[in-house]
Amino acid sequence: MDISGNTILITGGGSGIGRALAEAFHAGGSQVIISGRRQAALDEVTKANPGMKSVVFDIADGAGIAAFAERLIADYPTLNAVLNNAGIMVPEDVKGGGYLQTAEDTVATNLLGPIRLTAALLPHLLKQRRSAVLTVSSGLAFVPMAATPTYSATKAAIHSYSVALRRQLQGTPVEVIEIAPPYVQTTLTGERQASDPNAMPLDDFISETMRLLAEQGATEIIVERCKPLRFAAERGEMAKMLEAVNTPH
Repeated sequence: MDISGNTILITGGGSGIGRALAEAFHAGGSQVIISGRRQAALDEVTKANPGMKSVVFDIADGAGIAAFAERLIADYPTLNAVLNNAGIMVPEDVKGGGYLQTAEDTVATNLLGPIRLTAALLPHLLKQRRSAVLTVSSGLAFVPMAATPTYSATKAAIHSYSVALRRQLQGTPVEVIEIAPPYVQTTLTGERQASDPNAMPLDDFISETMRLLAEQGATEIIVERCKPLRFAAERGEMAKMLEAVNTPH
């Protein structure tokens, strides 16, 4: 993917991986528009990155996605890329019960949101000379974490969706690129994760990811740290990695 000269929407761009990717694309010469639920968080990012734009939107708002996409295209007619990054990761106690709402919210945000937004933007992206749909799955798409079963399931679904979407869009201007992060130092699960020495430093993840994105023909962005998860089944190490993911450190 050419990381410069794009007009790219990045959902969940107010913090974590979304913000870091937005800043990397911005520094690389792309017009970046970030979206998220909190105006204050978006304002903090755009203030630190002059020229970056923002729009408040909740990706879980299924009824509003079509209008959001229409407004976005009207405001940014050169839009040629979307990075479906917004996501939530919340533990679920299946034995204790009372987790169904968490599961439904996770599906709405992590799976239905990217599918709905991609569907809304795809007719426009197909008209561009070059364009891209980027998805963010997870190492847990390939080896699930028992404490977050719905999160793991949505990321597995995003992987499958990305593979199928890429196949359907062969021969069109639209690239489909999946980014599968490992455990990274962000606040996705809380402040502890941001400083957990077992997590990959965010700057290292972004640096390696942007390098891989720039490689011609890249379809899956798998940093070295994530390869044991991504290829666990192929290497016959599924049981070993399942134990490792689900053993407290």
